[in-house]
Amino acid sequence: QLQASGGGVVQAGGSLRLSCAASARTFTRPHMGWFRQAPGKEREFVAAISGNDGSTPYADAVKGRFTISRDNAKNMVYLQMDSLNSEDTAVYYCAAAFTVGSSPPVVRGVYDYWGQETQVTVSS
Repeated sequence: QLQASGGGVVQAGGSLRLSCAASARTFTRPHMGWFRQAPGKEREFVAAISGNDGSTPYADAVKGRFTISRDNAKNMVYLQMDSLNSEDTAVYYCAAAFTVGSSPPVVRGVYDYWGQETQVTVSS
């Protein structure tokens, strides 16, 4: 129901755009989030976008470099990643949360659906 794509290998300082395609049922006004997991580390929050008011919290590590957006007509969520560095290397996941409230969750345990990962590798 969620399919992430757009990963790849990019040089430090470069950009990538991740996409997450959702089924219409999955996409019906949930909060959408992006998480990532680097080798040997826990899965961590990257960014989210509210299904209600459009608010977009970001992890401090990506604030100012990454931009999350959604296209409700296409059931798509995007993560524009600029000024990439080696610490951004990870597998990235998109997720959907049907929690009540306007603020999208930043805790992975709250998310109901997870997509397959897409690998992002930043070479120095």
